[in-house]
Amino acid sequence: MKTAKSQKELARARALFPGGVNSPVRAFRAVGGEPLFIARGEGAHLVDVDGNHLVDYVLSWGPLLAGHAHPEIVRAVTDAAAQGTSFGAPTPRESDLAEKVRALVPSMKRMRLVSSGTEATSAALRVARGFTGRERIVKFEGCYHGAADSLLVRAGSGVETLGLPDSPGVPAALAKLTTVLPFNDVEAVRGFFRSPQGRETACAIVEPVVGNMGVLLPRAGFLETLREETRAADALLIFDEVMTGFRVARGGAQQRYGIEPDLTCLGKVIGGGLPVGAYGGREDVLAQVAPEGPIYQAGTLSGNPVAMAAGCAMLDLVRQRGFTEQIEKRTEELCGQLREACAAAKVPAQVNQAGSMWTLFFASSEVSDYPSAKRSDLARFAAVHRALLERGVYLPPSQFEAAFLSSEHGTEEIDQTVVALRETLRAA
Repeated sequence: MKTAKSQKELARARALFPGGVNSPVRAFRAVGGEPLFIARGEGAHLVDVDGNHLVDYVLSWGPLLAGHAHPEIVRAVTDAAAQGTSFGAPTPRESDLAEKVRALVPSMKRMRLVSSGTEATSAALRVARGFTGRERIVKFEGCYHGAADSLLVRAGSGVETLGLPDSPGVPAALAKLTTVLPFNDVEAVRGFFRSPQGRETACAIVEPVVGNMGVLLPRAGFLETLREETRAADALLIFDEVMTGFRVARGGAQQRYGIEPDLTCLGKVIGGGLPVGAYGGREDVLAQVAPEGPIYQAGTLSGNPVAMAAGCAMLDLVRQRGFTEQIEKRTEELCGQLREACAAAKVPAQVNQAGSMWTLFFASSEVSDYPSAKRSDLARFAAVHRALLERGVYLPPSQFEAAFLSSEHGTEEIDQTVVALRETLRAA
C-alpha cells in the first residue's frame, strides 16, 4: 500500500490540529500505524490521496446508509445549494424532513432539528431536567452519547479507544449528578429506580443497541424493564438512536424491540452525510421548549436548507420497500461468513450484528456489556485491522466502534472482505 501522500498530509495536519485530526479516533492510536487521508468516496469504496481503493465499513461512522455520493443525495444537495446555503429563517424543507422523520419514528410527535447528534443528546438532557424539575441523570456503562460534559462519564467510543476513563475539564459537580449503571443488568435498573435517588432522577439515556463499545445487543427484558421502571419513577426514557436510527430497522431500535421512549435523539443517517440531528417525542415535553415554553435551546444552522435537502433524499430512500431489509440481509451474510472464517482458523471470535451494524470481537464468549467488551483481544484486533487495510478493507480503527454496511455493499465487497480475513488469519 502506498502512503507517501497520506504521510505528507499528516505532517501538515499535525501542525494545525491536536494529533493531526479533528476527531480523536481518526488518529489510529488504537490500532497502530497512521491514518489515511481520503480523496473521495465512490459507493461502497474510499479512495485515498495515494490512490488506494478500499472497501469502506466506516461510512463516515454510520451516516452513509446509501454509500458515498449517492446520485439522488448529490442532486438534492446541489439543487438546494444553488438556492442559498443558509437563511437563519424557517423554510418548508424543515417541515418536509420532520414529517418524514415522524412517519418513520411515530413516537417523535414533535421535534426540534439541530446540527449534530451531540447537540441532540445534550439538548434532550436539558429538556428532561427542565420538564421534570430534577437534576440527576442515568446513563449506562460503555454507552457514548456525544461529547457533552454530563455524558463523558465511563463512556465508550473514542474515550475507551484512547484509554481515558473520564475527560479532564468535566466539572466534578456534573459528574456527581450522573449515575452510571451496567448495560444489560435488569436487577441494577430495578434496584436504582426503586431507591430514593431513583425517584429523584430526571431521565435515563441509553443506546438501545450499543454502537460505541462495538455493537452490543440488549438482552431480552432489559429495555422493557428500563421502560417500566422509568415510567414508575416518573423519569423520562431517552433513546439515543443517533447511530441505530434507520439502521437496526426502518423505524430504529424502538421499532425493532417494540419500546416507545419519551424522547428520541437522531443524527447520522437523518442527514444523509451532512450535519443534522434531531430530538423529539412526547408533545407535552416538547411544549416546554422555547419559544413555546421556558427551556431554552437554539442553533444558528439548525434546519440548514442544504442539510435538510440531503436528509429528505436519504429518508426517501429509507422509505422504499426493501431498502433497509436488503442492507440487513447483506450484513447477515457478511457476518455469517466472518464467523465461519474465524471458526475455520480456530480463532475465538464473536460477531455481533443488528440491522446493518456489526462488530468483530476476538473473544471466546458472549460480548454483551462493558466488561466483556474490554476483555476482548485488543492486540489481535489491531493486528487484523492493519492486515485488512493492506488488503483493501477499511474497518473502524478501534475495537470500540461499530462497523456498517450500505446499500452499495454487494457480493463483490463481501467476498473481498471474507477472503482478506481468511488470508490474514492464515498468515497470523
